[in-house]
Amino acid sequence: METIVKRKISAAEYEKLPEGLPQQLIDVEIIITPSPSFLHQSIVLNIASLIKDYVEKSNLGYVNISHIDIFLKDNEVYQPDVIFVSNERKNIISDKVKGVPDLIVEVLSPSTAYYDLTHKKNIYEATGVKEFWIVDPGEKTIEIYENVNSTFLLFSKARKKGEVASKILKGLKVEIEKLFVSI
Repeated sequence: METIVKRKISAAEYEKLPEGLPQQLIDVEIIITPSPSFLHQSIVLNIASLIKDYVEKSNLGYVNISHIDIFLKDNEVYQPDVIFVSNERKNIISDKVKGVPDLIVEVLSPSTAYYDLTHKKNIYEATGVKEFWIVDPGEKTIEIYENVNSTFLLFSKARKKGEVASKILKGLKVEIEKLFVSI
């Protein structure tokens, strides 16, 4: 199913929309996408569980999954697959997340990959997301980028086997074979 572009609105108008739709405000356009696949959501659950377990053991902050709105700018409201917000930045969390998470994970899917790899990645970079993970179920890869002076630099990558490591969650390692589950 194709992504549907509905109309252009502001973040204030976006906040008044009904809850529960898989929609994002990308460059003032409402983007509505179909529900993710079972495989996609299994990968999201696996990543979120690993990060959440790690974060809770050390009381580092908060982890959440989509569909939660992340208000980055007036014309940019996203629903990343997984977010981490450190204790130091918990003031951005209320009923929504109004500010920049420390870590964002995007699991690619046919309807959202273009946005995840282009416009959204650029906005994450410019707004100061400290660490950005791109997970590609088709290629069975994870790429982890660190934000250095508003530029994402790739620092950890694995394909089909091996592991990746987080910099902001020091000590967290993810084994590829445990992440990508066959159905």
